[in-house]
Amino acid sequence: MKTTFKKSLKALTVAVAASAAMSGAAQADLSKRSLCIFDPIGANGPLFSLMKSAKPSAMKWGVDLELNAYTDEKIAAEDFKAGQCDSVLLTGTRAREFNSFTGTLEAMGGIPGEEEMKMILATLNQPKAASLLKSGDYEVAGILPAGAIYLFTRDRSIDSVAKLQGKKVATLDYDKASLTMVRHVGASVVGSSSANFAGKFNNGSVDVAYAPAVAYTPLELYKGVGTAGGVFDYKLAQMNFQILIRSDRFPEGFGQKVRDYSSTRYEEAYDIVRKAEAEIKQESWVRPKPEDVDGYNRMLQEVRISLRDEGVYDAKALKLMRQIRCKAKPTNAECAENRE
Repeated sequence: MKTTFKKSLKALTVAVAASAAMSGAAQADLSKRSLCIFDPIGANGPLFSLMKSAKPSAMKWGVDLELNAYTDEKIAAEDFKAGQCDSVLLTGTRAREFNSFTGTLEAMGGIPGEEEMKMILATLNQPKAASLLKSGDYEVAGILPAGAIYLFTRDRSIDSVAKLQGKKVATLDYDKASLTMVRHVGASVVGSSSANFAGKFNNGSVDVAYAPAVAYTPLELYKGVGTAGGVFDYKLAQMNFQILIRSDRFPEGFGQKVRDYSSTRYEEAYDIVRKAEAEIKQESWVRPKPEDVDGYNRMLQEVRISLRDEGVYDAKALKLMRQIRCKAKPTNAECAENRE
């Protein structure tokens, strides 16, 4: 009896040791790669948390991700470009320098709402669209929606685009599209970055800032809006965050796996957007006049076409977005045209 027990115990010990050795070998086989994450809040922010929750899935695909938080998006992009980051999470606009096609998805007026954004993402998530997501050494391995971009003002009497003339607008100084748009409406550009635009708006250095609703609470934009300001309820664009990787540093097919995984988080992302928009007081919303909206849409179309001709926006991306808009709303006036 004792002999049998000893043999069983010995066998169990050997099995456990073998299992541990195999586990250790599996861990050793994992490729250690860095993911640099732009999150305005840092390591305690929602974007960093979202990427942290994706680590176990990445390990299943053979990659052990080391997460690094950046509160300055410019530095995150520069470190990625310099090869200090194997992968990075950036806004769609900042990602444009790595992939002009996906970087055009934030084109002003290009994607009107959630319905169209989901249609775009579903199209790009198909394996046959993979070539559009690769540019040189870079690959867009996932796109996460962040909601509509709105104008935040310190004076709610700014209730039309015409009243932006002469107003100081915190403008992303690295984004030619934003610079063009602000100048187009006769407003004054105040060069800013993702790290300081909120501070300039809140302390009164500028009259207007643009951002998605998800920035309202964490960046304390409500301080700038106060009781006299407002949020102009016209969707300038649809913001997104993009996961970019250096393809040669990841296993074959890793990008598609990340895209498939990202698609399972869309509803979660939109839940965050809806909650953020609900945090903006009803009395703060400034509704545009219905008769002005068509004019705004036409104005944004003219700006998109101009920026396409200048090589800022990708023509294929604009064409795809137009097809999606017309599929969602075939009676739109632009659907009878063929300009984008």
